[in-house]
Amino acid sequence: MQENERKEKFLTDSDIEIKRVYNKTTVADEQPGEFPFTRGVQSTMYRSKLWTMRQYAGFSTAEESNKRYHYLLNQGTTGLSVAFDLPTQIGYDSNHDFADGEVGKAGVAIDSLRDIEILFDGIKLENITTSMTINSTASILLSMYIALAKKQGADLKKISGTIQNDILKEYAARGTYIYPPKPSMRIITDIFEYCAQEVPKWNTISISGYHIREAGSTAVQELAFTLANGKAYLKAAIDKGLDINVFAKRLSFFFNAHNNMFEEVAKFRAARRMWAKITKDLGATDPRAQMLRFHTQTGGSTLTAQQPHNNITRVTIQAMAAVLGGTQSLHTNGFDEAIALPTEEAARIALRTQQIIGFESGVTDTVDPLAGSYFVEALTNEVEAAAWEYINQIDAMGGAVDAIEEGFMQNEIAASAYKYQHDIQTGEKVIVGVNKFTVEEKPLGDVFTIDDSIRQLQIDKINKVKAERDNEKVKELLQTLDSNARADVNLMPTILAAAENYTTLGEIADTMRNVFGEYK
Repeated sequence: MQENERKEKFLTDSDIEIKRVYNKTTVADEQPGEFPFTRGVQSTMYRSKLWTMRQYAGFSTAEESNKRYHYLLNQGTTGLSVAFDLPTQIGYDSNHDFADGEVGKAGVAIDSLRDIEILFDGIKLENITTSMTINSTASILLSMYIALAKKQGADLKKISGTIQNDILKEYAARGTYIYPPKPSMRIITDIFEYCAQEVPKWNTISISGYHIREAGSTAVQELAFTLANGKAYLKAAIDKGLDINVFAKRLSFFFNAHNNMFEEVAKFRAARRMWAKITKDLGATDPRAQMLRFHTQTGGSTLTAQQPHNNITRVTIQAMAAVLGGTQSLHTNGFDEAIALPTEEAARIALRTQQIIGFESGVTDTVDPLAGSYFVEALTNEVEAAAWEYINQIDAMGGAVDAIEEGFMQNEIAASAYKYQHDIQTGEKVIVGVNKFTVEEKPLGDVFTIDDSIRQLQIDKINKVKAERDNEKVKELLQTLDSNARADVNLMPTILAAAENYTTLGEIADTMRNVFGEYK
């Protein structure tokens, strides 16, 4: 006898129908570490080494952020991840009128190499991997990082880390772009080319689905649009004459993890399989150029200001999904991030969540523990099929750049975001503590805020740097950058030279603005 069920239909967040029960399905005879990498990019996965526990941090001045980095390293984090403030992200120095009210708020303020020297004071770059969430100004921040590594005497062949450097998702979902798409793509391929020769262990792009998901996409849209963008970067680099078997090894991805655990696991497994096919079809023969390696961050948009301690549970579920899905590195959000920047306590709890999963849960003891689950295998196939439908549509438009310029991705994301909010408001989707199980609450006690006075500290630092540097040399380097931007010359060596001579981020970005214009 069949009993009544709670709903007429059970659906994932991507509207894939979930059956009452899953019976035996065909499971491919695949092994971890082998094409198409559905089961993971390494044969031993976490039995050899846990994922990199990389807590995203950056706020206020370089001095304050440096203290937080040392705190996290002392608490057991195994990689650094830098958040930059909005002026830094869009190429304005802290003394620019547009920077007023934003300096040090969303991340750390970086105006010149002097700030990078302070940010990593006491940290040997050769001994740590660093991820930098930066896009439009990625070439400048990477140059400052390389300049500091050189000052530290590091072997540039050994320094490793990642710049996000994914401009297409900025046009589609986020907004911190500066230049139009075509010159932006040119700068990105310049970075690919330069790093392949000079900094070969550096991940030159982290193709990001995270912000697409934060803007309101479904899991399927996040996957499809991210891989479509990745395909556009591959084609741009191939058109520049770069070898896919070389540069594709240094591409990585950045995905979101939300609460629907099994759909998220299926998304990560499908992503690897799809990317292996995309790279192979474009000529990659080296298995390492076919592998999708990815960083995961738990879902910022899922955090609630109501009953914020519930977020600890949400983050745990999301982190577990990332680990079960085979992530290479992970950031777990602080429970208070829907209200303010995370306090030290919230950052510590977030890191401990990863450590408990890694050392106590047992899920790291075998590779791909959910393989062979009728449900997970079927859901992986369904997520993949739905994502291919989107990619085929995008290909028919001419690729990701054309799809973005036509507004296709933006409109699809907006429609999904509307539906998600509508379902919360009608109660179709339950958010615990928000539209069900609510209580009267006192405000959260310890909240971390940034003082507006730090802008003046940054302005004083800029003035000091400009008084001490060789301003004639800076002027000469900016003129060279201008002429190289107008010609078909790789921009990275000139940007690096400018950074080494304490040219400010805003001066470098403005020089390229004058050549390329701004995207409206």
